[in-house]
Amino acid sequence: MGKNRKVLIIGGNGFIGRNFLKRLVERDDLSVYSFDLSMPADKIPGVIYKEGDFFDDHVLKKNVEDMDLIIHSLCTVNPGNSNDKYMQGYGRDFLQTVKLCGLLAEQKANMIFLSSGGTVYGVQESQPIKETALPVPINHYGSLKLCIENVIRTFNTQRHTKMRIARISNPFGPGQDYQKGVGFVDAAVKKMIRGEELEIWGDGETVRDYIYIEDVCKMLETLVDYEGEEEVFNISSNEGVTQNKVIEILKTLDRNIQVVYKEARSVDVKRIVLDNSKIRKYYQGDIRSFEEGLKEYYRYLSCRSEVLS
Repeated sequence: MGKNRKVLIIGGNGFIGRNFLKRLVERDDLSVYSFDLSMPADKIPGVIYKEGDFFDDHVLKKNVEDMDLIIHSLCTVNPGNSNDKYMQGYGRDFLQTVKLCGLLAEQKANMIFLSSGGTVYGVQESQPIKETALPVPINHYGSLKLCIENVIRTFNTQRHTKMRIARISNPFGPGQDYQKGVGFVDAAVKKMIRGEELEIWGDGETVRDYIYIEDVCKMLETLVDYEGEEEVFNISSNEGVTQNKVIEILKTLDRNIQVVYKEARSVDVKRIVLDNSKIRKYYQGDIRSFEEGLKEYYRYLSCRSEVLS
């Protein structure tokens, strides 16, 4: 494995992208780059920042040239708005990612695509869900991610590339902003600290596989070094937690949390827990329990004045 590989994160200003940059920049065998539409307000020391529009073909080509590995973490739609903005997802995100795959195949570079384990599988009887399960997404966000996955598989087969797919469950932690359309745990903790009302869509018995962002990045780092034949990896905690359980744990932190239950949304699957046994063959580190991660995130937010504003 060559020294000083060049790694570029597309969407480096985002929640996962920024946290992953912080992890990768600690390594002395990588040159770490971030590519996003604008420069962040606070740059991470050691990261080389590139500014530009992912959807501009010339700009994209220029910025991925000479890179050894691309981490593709950019998406302009989310599970909540994808049913309204589906043509934006298919017409822009999908098509531009196909172009990206073509560019990387030409220059013999690799890619890790951050997919959505929480949405690509859809409704599954057998849980925890293995990577071999047939994906049947019920919203356009999951469908978009699956379309991109299928293109990656085709490139891998036809061009003998080794692009990877990381199906991440439900990450939470520092840097997340639920107002961008995802992040129930983020919303619950921040609203509790601010004394605001938390909305739950449904009866609160929806089960998700929440995982602390630092643990996500540790597992993704394993894929940066992975050279095997596997294409798809679940990045998850393997632990199912209901929304009501999240509330129950938060109440033990000596805080009053106001909850209002509303009608369930058609975009939400009732239960998603991902089997992480494949990635665990390569990542032997610890994974926080949900309760540990939630309390750590609560402590992190409690001492930040901007959360109260």
